Amino acid sequence: MKKAILFGASGFVGSELLLELLDNPIYEEVTIVVRKPLNTTHPKLRILLGDFNSMPGLIEKISADIVFIALGAIQNSKQNSVEFYQIDHDYPVIAAKILKKNGAKSVFLVTAAGANPNSKFKYVKTKGETERDIIALDFEFTHIFRPTMIVGNRKDKRPFEKIGMKIWKLIHPVFIGRQTDYKEIDGKEIAKAMNNASLNQTEKIKIYNWKEMKIYSNSKEQITLV
Repeated sequence: MKKAILFGASGFVGSELLLELLDNPIYEEVTIVVRKPLNTTHPKLRILLGDFNSMPGLIEKISADIVFIALGAIQNSKQNSVEFYQIDHDYPVIAAKILKKNGAKSVFLVTAAGANPNSKFKYVKTKGETERDIIALDFEFTHIFRPTMIVGNRKDKRPFEKIGMKIWKLIHPVFIGRQTDYKEIDGKEIAKAMNNASLNQTEKIKIYNWKEMKIYSNSKEQITLV
């Protein structure tokens, strides 16, 4: 039996991942760190309330075998660049560092397709820096999931992403061959892939692009990697 801790449980992917983890018999306890209480209740669920500033103190004495991070700032025109970097980089790295010190062996991180710390574009550059800095923590196992357009039924309304989705539906059929890494994927599939991947950890650092996430999200669906 293992203990898991999840950051981002109130988000789209995180909320789906929480359900997967609670339903997984391998986990005896699932701790989440959220700013506001959730409507979810479960005997295995432990809820810690806090924000970026209080989080380090909240988890200082928390131990977990596996760390799941599904955080991401909402992209909009009024977004503060400092807040964006805190949510997408600082929060995940600080949380992972503390939990690694407390004995965590594995970390599962959601970033984005094209993540690159050397990019000129803020979004993928930040994601790349987050990957780089978490890999540098040297967990026994580091799993990184790189979706492009995340689709599905969101509870929160994101007008900018809604517009992007309409455009994406027009262009995504052209992504074939190597470019399938940039195809859309449902948030539920990402969550299932993360949960299933946690059951079989063999590689120290593993990157999951579209095809890998598809494979791990549904064991009944056979997809050949090319």
